[in-house]
Amino acid sequence: MSRSPLRTLLSLTVFVTLLGLGACGADDDGGSGGTPAQSGDGGGGSVTEQLFAGSAADNRADPRAGKKGGKLTVLSGGDVDYMDPGKTYYSYAIGIMNAIHRGLYAYPPDKNEPIPDLAAGMPDISEDGKTVTVKIKEGVKYTPPVSRDVTSKDVRYAIERAFTVNVNNGYAGIYFADLVGAPKPGGDYKEIPGIETPDDQTIVFKLRKGTGAALAGALAMPISIPVPKEYAQKYDKMAPSTYGEGHAVYTGPYMVESDADGKAIGYVPGRRIHLVRNPDYAPVDDFRPAYLDEIDIQAGNEDTSVATRRILSGESMASGEIEPPSSQLKRLLKSNKSELSAVPGGGWRGISLDTSRPPFDDLDVRKAVIAGFNRVAARQQRGGEALGPIAEHLIPPGMAGFDESNGVDGWVDQMDWLANPEGDRAKSAEYFKKAGMASGKYEGGETLLLVADNADPDKSIAQITERQLNEMGFKTKLRLVTRDTMQTKFCQVPKSEVNVCPSFGWLQDFADPQTMLDPTFNGNNILPAGNQNWSELDEPALNDEIEKAQLVTEPAERAKTWANVNHDIMAQAPAIPYMWDYQAVVASPNVRGVQNGYSTTWDWNFTSLR
Repeated sequence: MSRSPLRTLLSLTVFVTLLGLGACGADDDGGSGGTPAQSGDGGGGSVTEQLFAGSAADNRADPRAGKKGGKLTVLSGGDVDYMDPGKTYYSYAIGIMNAIHRGLYAYPPDKNEPIPDLAAGMPDISEDGKTVTVKIKEGVKYTPPVSRDVTSKDVRYAIERAFTVNVNNGYAGIYFADLVGAPKPGGDYKEIPGIETPDDQTIVFKLRKGTGAALAGALAMPISIPVPKEYAQKYDKMAPSTYGEGHAVYTGPYMVESDADGKAIGYVPGRRIHLVRNPDYAPVDDFRPAYLDEIDIQAGNEDTSVATRRILSGESMASGEIEPPSSQLKRLLKSNKSELSAVPGGGWRGISLDTSRPPFDDLDVRKAVIAGFNRVAARQQRGGEALGPIAEHLIPPGMAGFDESNGVDGWVDQMDWLANPEGDRAKSAEYFKKAGMASGKYEGGETLLLVADNADPDKSIAQITERQLNEMGFKTKLRLVTRDTMQTKFCQVPKSEVNVCPSFGWLQDFADPQTMLDPTFNGNNILPAGNQNWSELDEPALNDEIEKAQLVTEPAERAKTWANVNHDIMAQAPAIPYMWDYQAVVASPNVRGVQNGYSTTWDWNFTSLR
């Protein structure tokens, strides 16, 4: 059977699309619909791009203009979700992973698609989509105490361990479930017969179904970062695994400060991640210039206004996962434009509603809340219309399936609970009455638990959410915690029984509509921990529809199929979508920041001091 990058399951065009055509930024390309927030006059780009013209966003066009040396201090609100590449599913952490590890593929800041990193070339996919073959480079080395070359078996183990209960990867069961002999996620460690390593530089993925293009797209995610079995397996026997957080080895230009045994002494959970140069780094065909000598990431900066002022008035500092408050952006675009950058987020922002139990197990109650909710007020906290339009559905602009979802308008003509983004309390009352509440407001006596990020803008959005729910008749309790705690202890853990997560948002895994809808609303993907289906939506007919859509390969048909899935998810009203947004970051005047479009954070491999 012929194998060639030009003769894939989908054709070269679709293969590139699945691997990232427009990734990390296509969602706000004014060519796919457009709103005042996105479409500039006379073809000059989006309003946001026009606002940020002449800012540090321009550095992405020439990312290698930096110079070597120096220490950068990064201010973050909270911690990463995990330092284990097999666990993390958080864009902020992925930006760090890209500096300390080499996965098969990675996204440089100046390209909209992944390029080979540890891999020696692009993956070969068989015509039936059931075999994916990747060659890897020779000479890439681990830090001590492993101190050997990376082999294909290390990538195999990295993916196998991701299926275990002690690692509990959030997407292995989505993009890798069709591997021959793949276990159900969340069990004990098992070798996967469908991952073959005929030699140290070759890894072959054998699939039961023709889903090879989606698997190939997922190889640019942290799951493909190699993990040496002989070193990691003792840590992987812990529940949960302590690899990454406790002990780890690295292949990138940087590493977490570690002792001779690989203990990560530079990682203090919730407080600090100290990155230093990797003295054993082997730059085999590596695209990273790695300008900085040292990166000190400091958590605990929940007040984003204070953190932004510290960064802009100081030296050698940059923002981590925090964004400048919307109240400051207008002024900063005038006074500190060269220290600001913004890229399209490649996804959506929303407020999740737990559909698995009362009160949001009632579809009419969910519709009532969405109908009465002022989504414009939530968007305003992220910069308003200038940083993104109201999201009327879940496939962002620029992605296949967006136009087929009726562009920026979606299905508001069919779904009247979405018709007024400023909120329609009369329409809300209609749906509450359909749910049996004669007053037109919620009449139940339970108290809703809301858990949100304690840093702005999410803090303010959570407070707006609580206030609006109270006005609709709900009793509430709002708990504000750091983002990592929100994810790993509450919103991604179904047994925590959180009713509303106002800090819900999703970025594409790669530029295909499956990545926007399958991890987040497929009931088959609900996990006891690391769960990405925050709404816990579990509709059997919808789950079956998603499973069938995974197998559609012809480009036009695939776009229509996933648009239909998009429609049917929106009809279930599992969340309050309010924005397709740009991500803004700041740095000190003496920092030449280069923002990465995939992670949406500063790219630590290309950012430098002036």
